[in-house]
Amino acid sequence: MREKENRAPLLQAEADGIIEGRNAVIEALRTDTAIDKIYISKGETDKTLGHIASRARDKGIVVVEADRRKLDNMSRTHAHQGVIALAAVREYVTVESILESAAQKGENPLLVVCDEISDPHNLGAILRTAECAGAHGVVIPKRRSAGLTAVVAKTSAGAVSYMPVARVPNIPALLKDLKKQGVWVFGTAAEGTTTLYEADLKGPAAIVIGSEGDGMTRLARENCDFLVSIPMKGRISSLNASAAAAILLYEAVRQRG
Repeated sequence: MREKENRAPLLQAEADGIIEGRNAVIEALRTDTAIDKIYISKGETDKTLGHIASRARDKGIVVVEADRRKLDNMSRTHAHQGVIALAAVREYVTVESILESAAQKGENPLLVVCDEISDPHNLGAILRTAECAGAHGVVIPKRRSAGLTAVVAKTSAGAVSYMPVARVPNIPALLKDLKKQGVWVFGTAAEGTTTLYEADLKGPAAIVIGSEGDGMTRLARENCDFLVSIPMKGRISSLNASAAAAILLYEAVRQRG
């Protein structure tokens, strides 16, 4: 009975995509396991941890320094040895491949750009709606964002298997590039001057959804062609990020027929 109890946290950690401990993380890096992010104890000068960080960065994996308390809270086995990796449930794609996929279908691209959506449940819900609405892809930033973790996959109800997700270093730079390629950028903002039903979402479009608390970052906002406001008839002035994404996506569905 005791062996089962000891094994339970490890099984749960594996189910949640959490890889704990130095040897386990080194092995994951060696076997090219898809890793979303690696957390390393802040202030550590240990050579092994330094080797892990260096190898991860060489592979383009985001490395985050975190205090030991955060690692303790994330840990399921309580034996993290100063390092925890979060496995990605699938590989990321490129923005170019998303645009090419739309072109091959003969459709105007419809993208959802998540500007620092940190809640994995919100990102999962956005992926689910994007898939149902026929969007061609979702884009997230490498930092200050939830990634394609097990929690996101579960919340997406399987959509993560079908919806291509690209991860970019810089959202404002992405928006500038999309505009150069003829994609119109629509940001969601309470003070937007374009109402939802005035926005023309029939052409090539990228819908930018800001973070749960602060909305879009200033630079993302400045790189939008239109700031779109959603009509509010009640006493609360804002919607959950995934709800806002759903409303804009289905307005695009309606317009595109």
